[in-house]
Amino acid sequence: MTATTTPVTATGPVVARRVPVSRAYRFELVKLVSQWRIRLVVLACWIAPALFVAGVSQQDTLPSDTLFGRWMHATGWAGPLVMLGFAGSWALPLLASLVAGDVFAAEDRLGTWRHLLVAVRSPARIFVAKSLASVTVMVVLVAGLAASSAAGGLVAVGNQPLVGLDGHLLAPGDAAGRVLLAWLCALAPTLALAAIGLLGSVVLGRSSMGLLLPVLVALAMQVAQMLPLPVAVRLALPGYAFIAWNGLFTNPAQLAPLLIGVAVSLAWAALATALAYLLFVRRDFTNPAYDGSGRRALTGGVLPLAALTALTVGVVAVATPSTGSGIEQDKVQRSLATAFAHLYRLQTEQLHRPAVTEPQLRTSAACTKSDGQAAQEGAGNDWRCVVSWHLPGVAVTGTAIYQLDITSDGRFVADGDGPKEVNGYFLVRTSTGDAPNPLWQFDGNVDLLDTH
Repeated sequence: MTATTTPVTATGPVVARRVPVSRAYRFELVKLVSQWRIRLVVLACWIAPALFVAGVSQQDTLPSDTLFGRWMHATGWAGPLVMLGFAGSWALPLLASLVAGDVFAAEDRLGTWRHLLVAVRSPARIFVAKSLASVTVMVVLVAGLAASSAAGGLVAVGNQPLVGLDGHLLAPGDAAGRVLLAWLCALAPTLALAAIGLLGSVVLGRSSMGLLLPVLVALAMQVAQMLPLPVAVRLALPGYAFIAWNGLFTNPAQLAPLLIGVAVSLAWAALATALAYLLFVRRDFTNPAYDGSGRRALTGGVLPLAALTALTVGVVAVATPSTGSGIEQDKVQRSLATAFAHLYRLQTEQLHRPAVTEPQLRTSAACTKSDGQAAQEGAGNDWRCVVSWHLPGVAVTGTAIYQLDITSDGRFVADGDGPKEVNGYFLVRTSTGDAPNPLWQFDGNVDLLDTH
């Protein structure tokens, strides 16, 4: 910027004081909230999830293809988890774009940088104020999604126990704590996408690509998670934290992938924010026609983040045995047997049969992929398993057949294939009404980093 003269009065020169960050932050926050689209989004995040969860929970057909969707009729804590799965894929990337992807570019389009710099007198303070205002709005939006969906589920269904991904029953208090922790963990990748939005808004100027960047990055990471990539590569992408919260709902909790995913997301958020800051404070604000730079986008954004990804892949690969898919035969068998044992006890209780303990059941599973004609590891819908268990005083070993569809992130859906009286479809009377046989279809999770 061009130098400005210091005004002089009869008592001497007037020293211009920089505006404090707190005051600039309040100003930027008011600017954000005063936008009609932001107000509309905040209102939607605090109202729409409750209506959606309450409405779906009362339907005869539940979204059983969504994680925890099949339990929305049984407990109010399933609704916020269904909403979290949807938000991680679509809502949170879109919100990051709307809030952070345009926060700097809007000043370019309106041509207001000169006025803002005269008022605040510090590019660094402007950057900090805008970044903090964006983060504040993002936290309010995420809190609204979590609180609203939980309220809708609790009002519509009630504060009931939640069935975890290994079939064990979570008490309402335990379920509430884990749901809250899952949403808190989802903040990390959300902040990473918001930081990418800030970086795009700084680098690309008034271009609309800055607004779309978080959504495009999130979409690319979703596509990558669908590919048969090594576990180390999956965990090196910040979007994995949107998936790894599943491990909170097993016993014991599968924390390693979640902690790695959160750490990677925070590293991306820190690096993208630092790059945006350096590029912003070095910018030439005297050029009113500034419209970003493709070379700066490559050297100041893409290359450093690609280097961080490569570094993270190397660190994860060295620190954990995660060079393969992580979905191995013994892990699948162990996960299925554990879930079946827990759910068998639940079915026994619902049918008012004599109680049995898991040590008494001695449940085991034998699984094969592609009828044994291919490598016995990896994702696919061609896993076939035979589960065996024992009952006290019964000499004959019980068996049940399941077809498994395992996705690349380790989640599987077990579909009962007989005998009908064990894992076929029939209704069971529960405290919340008639529900499908819990052994008919259920979700499970394979720990990709489990080394047992």
